[in-house]
Amino acid sequence: MHTILSLRHFLLALAVVAVWGTNFVVIKLALGQMPPLLFATLRFLVVVLPMVFFLPRPAVPWRNLAAYGLLIGVGQFGLLFVAMNGHISPGLASLVVQTQVFFTIGLAMLMAGESLQRVQWLALMLGAAGLAVIVSHTDGSTTPLGLGLILLAALSWAGGNLVSRAAGRINMVAYVVWSSLFAVPPLAALSFWVEGWDALAAGLQQADAFTWAAVAWQAWGNSLFGYAAWGWLLSRYSAATITPMALLVPLFGMGGSALWLGEGLPGWKLLATALVMLGLALNLLWPWWARRWQRR
Repeated sequence: MHTILSLRHFLLALAVVAVWGTNFVVIKLALGQMPPLLFATLRFLVVVLPMVFFLPRPAVPWRNLAAYGLLIGVGQFGLLFVAMNGHISPGLASLVVQTQVFFTIGLAMLMAGESLQRVQWLALMLGAAGLAVIVSHTDGSTTPLGLGLILLAALSWAGGNLVSRAAGRINMVAYVVWSSLFAVPPLAALSFWVEGWDALAAGLQQADAFTWAAVAWQAWGNSLFGYAAWGWLLSRYSAATITPMALLVPLFGMGGSALWLGEGLPGWKLLATALVMLGLALNLLWPWWARRWQRR
């Protein structure tokens, strides 16, 4: 495993996090034309078709694929899209959903019966302080409901992380494609039940070229390109080298939202961002720092 990124591979990792971050702007714009659960349904339908006919099913149990599809498809993206449909700004959504790092650690600790180390407690408190700042400033663009939905989406993402880790070393793109088979039916059923046939029909009729491009971008840019490139990098570099790059996702998310959607960046939002990002950075980077310190 390499520990120093080459320039080309750094640019590839940067492209992935840029796609993942600015995607929140794309979601917000597309939701102006299409109901959120319908949008989520189409996103995963395009992931499945036609790739499911070209990629062999990963050698994992069906229940693992089903669990991942439900957690990521319905839990993460279904709730994320609903929250971003008028309940939270794209920039804050890109930040708060990164609390999946803390949820992943918590669930892993709970399942393994382990306890948090002091540095992890500090990282968690910093992240919680950032969320407290956001809660104290909820307004028309960010509501308690939106914040709660994003936190549930982050929890679902964390559950998906543990399920995918249990699958072992597999082709991640094929894993995403085949697990999406289990995301489409419940999302479609929820869309029909919650949003209603009239809203679905109207959303499909008024969808313009940008909306369909956003659906394709969700499926191909985020899922297929993002997971393929990220998995390829992780197979060649240590996790400590690649994973911290994900800290740039909220920066692209908030920067893109400010640039293209005019989302304001008041002092409280910058403070919340700094606290959450510092907690995430501390949690991701402290093992590397600890190893370097021990070598001295």
